[in-house]
Amino acid sequence: MSAVLSMPASSAVSSAEPLLEVAGLNAWYGAAQVLYDVNLNVRRGEVVALMGRNGAGKSTTFKALMGMLDRRRGKVRFMGQEVSTLAPFQLARLGLGFVPEDRRVFTHLTVTENLEVGRQANRRWPDGSEALNWTPQQLFEFFPNLGAMQDRPGGQMSGGEQQMLTVARTLMGNPFLILLDEPSEGVAPVIVEQMAHMILALKAKGASILLSEQNLHFAGLVADRAYVLEKGLIRYEGSMAELAANEAVRKAYLTM
Repeated sequence: MSAVLSMPASSAVSSAEPLLEVAGLNAWYGAAQVLYDVNLNVRRGEVVALMGRNGAGKSTTFKALMGMLDRRRGKVRFMGQEVSTLAPFQLARLGLGFVPEDRRVFTHLTVTENLEVGRQANRRWPDGSEALNWTPQQLFEFFPNLGAMQDRPGGQMSGGEQQMLTVARTLMGNPFLILLDEPSEGVAPVIVEQMAHMILALKAKGASILLSEQNLHFAGLVADRAYVLEKGLIRYEGSMAELAANEAVRKAYLTM
């Protein structure tokens, strides 16, 4: 195993206690181990990219964080609470949102009905300040495409539109932190551009996002920091600017 290449984080990143702190995360599919002692963190108001090629373990990391794997080991702290043994519905209730790569919209429900499925009560931060709380109308303003098709069934939408709907449905849960799995994968370039604008707009509102991504250009547009995963191991961590400038790391772990 090669050592993790570490660079100092950007001075623009907050030094506050992480919203999400992961230490020594291991995960298996049956007898096959997929993740090996993964360590990462995400702070409030930060966009962090978990990068790597297909098969590196990015989606597995998200499933392990959300309690969707039978075999996992390690420490996961969210909002200051140890959550490594909680079920997915319990994590969602705590304010950890998950946008899966395969979207999973309810195909027979309309856009509006899909959003209502994700609705949770408004939230406040531990200090009493109001967190990001969403209504359907706010989301239709944020996603004009969805606003124009409120009564359309999810099964009659394009892949990119379904991706937007899945993000919007997750936001209806008013999450403190969003896990966004492969947002640029398999959608048209115009949708990729819209997704980038969406992430930047969410960040401007103070949202915190951990996204899995293999598109370096896309991640460079939206993320503050990056972790690079390869064969289930974190091989590099640093700011996006440092990763973009590190040709050796890019060639070793990101290029096809």
